[in-house]
Amino acid sequence: MANTLIVITGPTGVGKTAVAIALALHLGCEIINADSRQIYRGIPICTAAPTPEELAAVRHHFVAFKDLEESYSAAQFEADVMALLPSLWQQGDCVVMCGGSMLYVDAVCRGIDQLPDISPKVRAAVKEKLAHEGLESLVEELERLDPQYAVTIDRKNTSRVCHGVEICRQAGVPYSTLRTGTAKQRDFNIIKLALNIEREQLFDRINRRVDRMIEAGLEQEARSVYHLRHLNSLNTVGMKEMFAMFDGTMNHHTAIERMKKNTRVYAKKQLTWYRRDPAITWVPPDEAVNTAIDLLSVK
Repeated sequence: MANTLIVITGPTGVGKTAVAIALALHLGCEIINADSRQIYRGIPICTAAPTPEELAAVRHHFVAFKDLEESYSAAQFEADVMALLPSLWQQGDCVVMCGGSMLYVDAVCRGIDQLPDISPKVRAAVKEKLAHEGLESLVEELERLDPQYAVTIDRKNTSRVCHGVEICRQAGVPYSTLRTGTAKQRDFNIIKLALNIEREQLFDRINRRVDRMIEAGLEQEARSVYHLRHLNSLNTVGMKEMFAMFDGTMNHHTAIERMKKNTRVYAKKQLTWYRRDPAITWVPPDEAVNTAIDLLSVK
């Protein structure tokens, strides 16, 4: 059997972690986490990070390995995973990668375009403009520097907008001209499984998971990092609604209901993204392990 990366992805709340652990235990391999928020320490409830018991069952890489103040990107994730894989291949022919962060999954499976490193001067200048003039001013700058890229992104996503402006300033050319979309050749096989269940069932799972997060202490977790609310690492569903509640712009009930709604919206975005990928095999969670094993035998 050639070296094979088995990707377990799909919408948030569908049950990826449990499937990945069951598959990794069956294959005797380790798990690479591909969730862009679970990489951070201090917010395990908000990010639905693997529990201590789950982490003890199978070794996970890239879970809670960054401080909230540290920046990280899909390009860095690609480089880190590609550096890690050779040592994992020495242990066996298979590695499981689990997560629903679309760019992180694509970074490993397809590669990220080579972009210029952002100098501290450029990064500081963009950060200063954001602080003094607001996100809208950076959106307007991005529209001037790269109108093609500006129409493709979520203009309320502070990280994406700032990154686009940083690249344009650093490179001196539109960001969109640097994005080739060409997949890199990997020297290992890739099997991609996306877990899927009926939409009504998925939304019910999401709603109930938010309730469990509240019961587990999400509000207390959010209060512990409230002083860092300006950080991109905390610009995520769960924290945003809790922060709005602390600021007095939402009451408790509204914050929880908005969290459920925003999580459902994110799940729909994930489903739309992954359905564009013809290499993905869609499978119910309870059939995923057997399906992966069957596909391995074909490979």
